[in-house]
Amino acid sequence: MSLSYSGGFAETVAELADHEKAGLDIVFVPEAYSFDAVSQLGFIAARTERLEIASGILPIYTRTPALTAMTAAGLDYVSDGRFTLGIGASGPRVIEGFHGVPYTAPLGRTRELVEICRMVWRREPLEYQGRHYRIPLPGTTRSGTGSGSGKPLKLINHPVRGRIPIVIAAIGPQNVAMAAEIAEGWQPIFYLPERAAEVWGASLAAGRARRDPALGDLDVVAGAPLAITDDGHAVAGLLDAIRPMLALYIGGMGARGRNFYHDLACRYGFEAQAEVIADRYLAGDKNAAAAAVPDELVRRSSLIGAAGYVRERLAVLRASGVTTLSVTPMAGSAATRVRLIERIRDLAG
Repeated sequence: MSLSYSGGFAETVAELADHEKAGLDIVFVPEAYSFDAVSQLGFIAARTERLEIASGILPIYTRTPALTAMTAAGLDYVSDGRFTLGIGASGPRVIEGFHGVPYTAPLGRTRELVEICRMVWRREPLEYQGRHYRIPLPGTTRSGTGSGSGKPLKLINHPVRGRIPIVIAAIGPQNVAMAAEIAEGWQPIFYLPERAAEVWGASLAAGRARRDPALGDLDVVAGAPLAITDDGHAVAGLLDAIRPMLALYIGGMGARGRNFYHDLACRYGFEAQAEVIADRYLAGDKNAAAAAVPDELVRRSSLIGAAGYVRERLAVLRASGVTTLSVTPMAGSAATRVRLIERIRDLAG
């Protein structure tokens, strides 16, 4: 299950014990230009017993690699080994616009961050000379501007696990290939199972060909809004309710030519609609942008409909390679949301 960026945290956490009993396995906590995910994850760890917790995702530019590793080890400690580190590059609109950090070399930085995290968790003295990160920082030379006083250090504490699972959120071809090569899991967005092989198949195959067998099989994590109802009118309303978020990402998450989600919609085959969404969104007409989101994308990237339909969609997701499903229950009461978790668990078998 994925939590919302805004509001309802206390109420949702209060429900998590019931979700846990209903069969929920893992909860993802997002972080954009919102409240930080780490504070919330620590709180959830203290309120649950079996439930796995995951960052979904921590942008790689907002923390040093060593701090990312320390944070993951700390969350794994307070949760007694239940944490998964979800990371991603985000995009220049957030990284440069909110954090004031240059959005450069996302692939190279992600790869080096993963290597550094695993060194920290193994409690190796941290000595790393990469293209993007140099630890300890060299003294003032052509390659460094430090004091020269830094020495290789290792994590003081002994982590609960020497290898914390890493999930990389990625949608670009090279980024997806890298995720399949170096991470325990891969998390796309707006996952459309019918188009997954066409859009990502070659990248996944290339990454898996270079994958260390010690990592195990790649965990493919797909998210979807969830509602189970036979009421056709209700289904239509629920589908319309998710259009604004799709329009925000496709039309508003980046300038023209630098919106990765717009590019994904085009790669899915919705080039014309994506242009209309962007035109309307950037012109300030968000409602018209939402109305232009293709029905196929709305329906097939969600799990909204009668129980039989949802069961069929679960089979399609599984056949496309999905191994972990992160749902967002769409319901007005805690009891109904818990019931949705129970029903999707039963339908998934």
